This record gives sequence, structure tokens and C-alpha cells, in this order.
Amino acid sequence: RARKALLYGIVSSLALSVLMAYFSFFHGDLLAGIFAEKTSVILAAADYLRSYALDCLLTSFLFCFIGYFNGCGYTAFVMLQGIAGAFGVRVPVSWLMSRQAGVSLFHIGLATPASTVVQIALCFLYFMLLLRREKRAPVKRA
Repeated sequence: RARKALLYGIVSSLALSVLMAYFSFFHGDLLAGIFAEKTSVILAAADYLRSYALDCLLTSFLFCFIGYFNGCGYTAFVMLQGIAGAFGVRVPVSWLMSRQAGVSLFHIGLATPASTVVQIALCFLYFMLLLRREKRAPVKRA
């Protein structure tokens, strides 16, 4: 049941994230305009939201995997992959991007989807490892 819920969670959140990604990528100025009035702030936020749009799509996978692993009791893995993504990818990539000539908030914002890709890869590998273990020693059901 947990794997079926994981699949349903990914599919339903992906459907909604496509809509949010569309608005973030193509109409970020409208979204930023809700919170700011200054044109330069709106344009900068819209630039960042284009990179955020990529992460909208990716987090529909990552957050469902995190919920699955937490629900199955693999909370240490969830913590470790989160730390690896934040401190091993997001922070270094943000810093490296900020050091580039002509950098924009879009470029710096790419650190977040880069981190999410790595975290999804870790989750997928761990998921496959657990499936392999389960095939070797099936769980007894009451």
C-alpha cells in the first residue's frame, strides 16, 4: 500500500506542480507583483522564479519520497539526504554561481533544482536498495 500511495502522491502532486511551474516560469512577474510594487524587484523575482519553476516539478517526486521514507521509519536516511542536498549541493552551487560574471538570480536559483536532482537520485537508489532487500527477505504480513 505504501508504494501505491507513493505513486498516487507523485502523480497528483506532479499534476498540480505543472500548473505552478507554468505560472512561475512564464508569468513570474504576475506572481511577484502580488508582493511587490517596485519594477526592479518584480523583474528580479520573476528571474528567480524561472529557476524555481524547475524545482516545482522536481519536488513533486522528492517530497513524496521523503513522506514515504518517513512513513516507513527510515527517518535517518531522510535526514542524511536532506543534509547532503543542502550542504553538499545547494550551498556550494549557490556560492559558485554567485562568483560568476554576469550572474543573475536565475543562475543562483538553479542551485535549488540541482540539489533536488541529487536528492531524488539518492531517494531512488535507496528505494531500489530496499526493494532488493525485500525480495531477498520478504516482510511477513499479519
